[in-house]
Amino acid sequence: MIRPYTAKDKNDLVKLIRLNTPKYFAATEEIDFINYLDKEVEDYFVVEDKGKVIGSGGINYFLTEGIARISWDVIHPDYQGKGIGTKLLLHRIQHIQKKQNIQSIVVRTSQLAYQFYQKMGFNLKSIEQDFWAKGLDLYLMNMETP
Repeated sequence: MIRPYTAKDKNDLVKLIRLNTPKYFAATEEIDFINYLDKEVEDYFVVEDKGKVIGSGGINYFLTEGIARISWDVIHPDYQGKGIGTKLLLHRIQHIQKKQNIQSIVVRTSQLAYQFYQKMGFNLKSIEQDFWAKGLDLYLMNMETP
């Protein structure tokens, strides 16, 4: 089940990001994630399985530029590769399509996950080495909204 984030989810989500550190996130990103949950959430969604939080991901909007940005995708390691991330991304794309004036969806990811987004229709625009942390590069990708 995919549902909107509530503040009650915060501790479970911090645990999720820890389970994905250091494989997908640098340890320093936990503070950024907590700040995001506290101050920067616009649309953020949680995935549950039998009452257990197993994933999350958000959207931030830059309306003057006509851009929606996919943000902070986190899936429990035990559920990766089982279609949860795909369902969550498609849910957000459909949510974005309901918004007016959004022409492009952007995702900032790393070399570890960019192929997932590429498979989902995102195009690689640029790479910046060691952006997130040493050895974690920024892969900037976008998709035009249908």
